[in-house]
Amino acid sequence: MFFKRITSIAFTCLVVGCQSSVIAPIQKLAGLRTAPRASHRFEPSRKAHQARKEEKLNRAFEKLARARRAVAAAQQTTQPHTLPVPEPPPAAEPPSKLADEPASAPEPAQPSKDESTTELMLQQLEHMALANNPSFAEARARVDAARGKWVQVGLPPNTVIGYSGQQLGSNGAAEQQGIFIGQEFIRGDKLRLNRSVVFHEIQKAEHLRAAQQQRVITDVRLAYYDVLVAQRRNITTNQLVEIAQEAVETAEALLEAQEVAQIDVIRSRIELQTAQLMLKNSRNRSVAAWSGLAAVVGLPEMTPRQLKGDVETVVAEIDATKVFERLLRESPEMDAALSDVERAHRVVERAQAEPIPNVDLQAILQSDNATGTSNANFQISIPLPWRNRNQGGIRQARAEVIAAERTVDRLALSFRQRLAGVYQRYSSARDQVQDYSRDDGILANSEAALELIRKGYEAGELNYLDLITAQRTFSRTTLAYIEALGELWAAVVEIEGMLLKNSLGSEMEASQY
Repeated sequence: MFFKRITSIAFTCLVVGCQSSVIAPIQKLAGLRTAPRASHRFEPSRKAHQARKEEKLNRAFEKLARARRAVAAAQQTTQPHTLPVPEPPPAAEPPSKLADEPASAPEPAQPSKDESTTELMLQQLEHMALANNPSFAEARARVDAARGKWVQVGLPPNTVIGYSGQQLGSNGAAEQQGIFIGQEFIRGDKLRLNRSVVFHEIQKAEHLRAAQQQRVITDVRLAYYDVLVAQRRNITTNQLVEIAQEAVETAEALLEAQEVAQIDVIRSRIELQTAQLMLKNSRNRSVAAWSGLAAVVGLPEMTPRQLKGDVETVVAEIDATKVFERLLRESPEMDAALSDVERAHRVVERAQAEPIPNVDLQAILQSDNATGTSNANFQISIPLPWRNRNQGGIRQARAEVIAAERTVDRLALSFRQRLAGVYQRYSSARDQVQDYSRDDGILANSEAALELIRKGYEAGELNYLDLITAQRTFSRTTLAYIEALGELWAAVVEIEGMLLKNSLGSEMEASQY
């Protein structure tokens, strides 16, 4: 009846969790009760066999205890760290500087041979990605293209020069030959307005470049923590394989001592094979995680190696309201949309200036064979804007202002929608991590329950099925804790990255705001 009571309490711990105040007296009672039961189990004639059996069992249980301690040590937390803040969007250059030659792209960063076996830090990966990720180079090129456009739209028309000939069939008697020169003069300040429009296009391109830079950084961080979680998962599944291996050795020792049946040994081997399969799956996920990181960094052939970092750091609580306010204030997506509004207003001004007619001047200097003299002609032409006053262009430009302003409103609502989903993932993952990792949490209770059931199994009062159940619960909770850590960091990185990710997506996805 005594051990039935311990068994009942232990299984209750597995289901609802145990407090330390409940576990301590159970361990004390189990220790007091186990020794006497083991002391009079065997007959005096079997003392030598009993001594050998106990020595073999002690060695097996010592190995099992070391493996469990290794798992517990791997779950200890380290010092917290915070994500580095990405660089702010670069300010648009004044028009006086836009005619300069575009800066050359940085040379791609390649890991040196001496660094191929060293651990990589997050800052190193971010630097490599900004130098090698083609999407960021594409965004830089679009800024340079906009600057070139600014130069071009402000240039005046070229002067026209040519040859003029009249009466060429008169055998030289009445021919008039000469040269002419023409020039169109742009009125209405149109060239300045052209550059004003393109200036805001440059600002928009720079904000989109900043957004793409943040996408690259966010993708690197997501892949970085994915690899860190994969590394941690590999360590944990390796330790679970060791625990299962020790359990097989324990079951075989108990079978030799005629304490368990053959079926218990078979069950222990099944658990070992299951743990080994989990390890294989974990390694496959690790390979996939590294491939994703190498792709985002822009070095797909980068040799896999260990990353320096820890996923079990303490993450400060994030306030959704402050995050939303930061998005409205600092997001390069919003800055790009606001630049588009300013551009639309400048387009209206340009459209209103379009009906102001340009002046076309032409002068001709020629010789007249009929009179033997030279003469000159001067011509000036101005179109009369009485039919086409650019009514449709002005209407279109004003409609584009309304569309650009509504885009800002739509983007604010999009921030709310996207943040709601990410923040829900963050809150759920944070709750899971806290429930798993606290002192009296799921991990601590599952480990305590496993220890109690192991002692009962060691004393011969519980069967191997009970031990398997406890081991499975411990394995599930440990791996679920690791997955929760991965979900937590993925949500934190996305929030800190202002919801910008997927740097290698299509052009529409990369430039959407």
